[in-house]
Parts: sequence; C-alpha cells; structure tokens
Amino acid sequence: MSAIIKEAAIDEREMVALAEKALADISRIREGVGRVIFGQESVVERALVALLAGGHALLVGVPGLAKTKLVETLGIVLGLDSRRIQFTPDLMPSDILGSEVMEQDKAGKRSFRFIPGPIFAQLLMADEINRASPRTQSALLQSMQEYHVTVAGMRHDLPAPFHVLATQNPLEQEGTYPLPEAQLDRFLMQIDILYPDIEAERRILLETTGVEDASAVNVLTATRLQEIQQLIRRMPVPESVVEAILKLVRSARPGQGDVETDKHVAWGPGPRASQALTLCARARALYDGRLAPSIDDVKALAEPVLQHRMALTFAARAEGMSVRNVVGRLVKGI
Repeated sequence: MSAIIKEAAIDEREMVALAEKALADISRIREGVGRVIFGQESVVERALVALLAGGHALLVGVPGLAKTKLVETLGIVLGLDSRRIQFTPDLMPSDILGSEVMEQDKAGKRSFRFIPGPIFAQLLMADEINRASPRTQSALLQSMQEYHVTVAGMRHDLPAPFHVLATQNPLEQEGTYPLPEAQLDRFLMQIDILYPDIEAERRILLETTGVEDASAVNVLTATRLQEIQQLIRRMPVPESVVEAILKLVRSARPGQGDVETDKHVAWGPGPRASQALTLCARARALYDGRLAPSIDDVKALAEPVLQHRMALTFAARAEGMSVRNVVGRLVKGI
C-alpha cells in the first residue's frame, strides 16, 4: 500500500511540474497571438483550447473578422507547417488530397508516383469550406478522423499533429453546400466570431493602418505542442464533472424523458460530443492554470461543442428558437 501511495505522490509531483512548464508555454502562446489579434479573447481561447485538445474547429463569422488572420497567426506562433485551401465550387478532391502521376525512367520503365496535396500539413486552413461541393467536402472526412488518406488504394499518413481550422460565412446561402452532419461531428467545436467591442476596434484602427503592421513570432514547436496535448489527456477528471457531461449530453437527445427536448430537438449529440467536452474541459482548465476541469468548464464549452451536433424540429424553428436557446436551457439544468 505504501508503495502505491509513494508512486501516486511521484506521479502528482511530476504532473504539477509538467503543468507548470506547460502553463509557461501557454502564456507565451497567448502573448504571441495577442500581438496580432486584438480583442476576441473568447474566440482565441476556444481556438487554442481546440488545438490543445488535439482537435479541429469550425470558425463561423461574417467577412472581415480576422478568421483567416487568426489561423495564420496560430500556425506561426505554434510552429506548425500551415497550408491554406480556398474552397470553391469547382474544387476537386484531388486538389486537396493529391494525385498519382505516371513517370518514365531512362530505361523506359513506367511507374506511378504520388504527389501529396495541401492536406499534408500540420495545420490546414479550409477557407469557406461550405462553398465546395459535397464530393469535395467528403475528402476531409477520413483525414479528420483517422489522420490518413487513401489514394488509389494506398494509405498515406498525415503529419503529426494534424489540425483542420475551417471557416464559414453564415450569411451567404446561394452557391453554398451545407456541411453534412457526419462532417460537422468531426469538428471538436464550432466557434462563432462576433463583432469586436469598441475598444478592440479602436486598437485595430490605430495599429493596422500605419506603416508597420504587427506580425506573429514563433514561440513553440510542433513536438512541444504534442507533449502538451498528451499532458492534457493525462489530467484527472473529477467524477462530478463526468456526471455533468453525461447529464448535459444525454439531456440534449430526444427520447430521454425531457419533454422540452422532445418538443424542440429533432436529433441530438452522440458520444463523440461527450468525448469532445471531456477533452476541451481539460484543455480549458490548463489554459486557465488549473490541474483539473470543473463544472464551470463544461458550462462554458457546452455551446461551442454541442451547437453543431444538434438539429431543431420544425415546431422549434417556427417558434423562432435557436440551438443556443436549447443549449442555454440545458446548461441551467447542471
């Protein structure tokens, strides 16, 4: 018994030491991003939480809110190999994944060689992802979940870490293709980007219209990011937080005994939502300097984690309700 207690104490000391080192790195990351992105603290927090948790994020906002700038800045600050794809209706899956070309050597022997596409990056920005056809959107399905792609029957592993940050304009509907539910579920979070407050916009005006513009600097390496991601997965989760996550996610599904949910929700989140909430709660706790997540983390992350994993009934939409309203009601229940 004493040996077990001693081992637990060593593990706890090790965890504290690793967490303190990670906190210093996260502080440098926040400072590096803050040099370029003004205001939008909640957006930056959620984007970093998604990356620290090892997942993907969907950034939704009208044009001109620095979605592209945020992704570009994160790539530089985190030391990730970044690529950007502008999604258009004529984009083909091979434009993302890559393709095989036939080559002939000096002896006349012909063979196929795979030329990797832009998806072979550590941070992929899928700009205006809903402008591409469903056929092209589906090219990301395998890569986002299994971290490899299959071309001509051959498996090609993606670099590690691999993250997709996709942007979407919520205003334009003509010429766009809504993302299928299976693909939405692969995004750890949907991050809504709102207009900046007046002080942040004043700073944007003063600091981005001069001769010199603020530029991001690298403060981390991809290897170090992976180490922090592994640390987050080792963080303990209190039983009360696990129960809160289960109660929240299950109450968002119709057929579970909640009359309001049955009336307003057509289909709800699956177990992947519970996994996402657990990972994100751990990452948010470390982001805030804590060694274990709390129920407050679950409440703060409920909307970005659940809203793209639910659909409302016709009756709810006719009443003018939104998914935010439903999630807000469910959060009060925990």
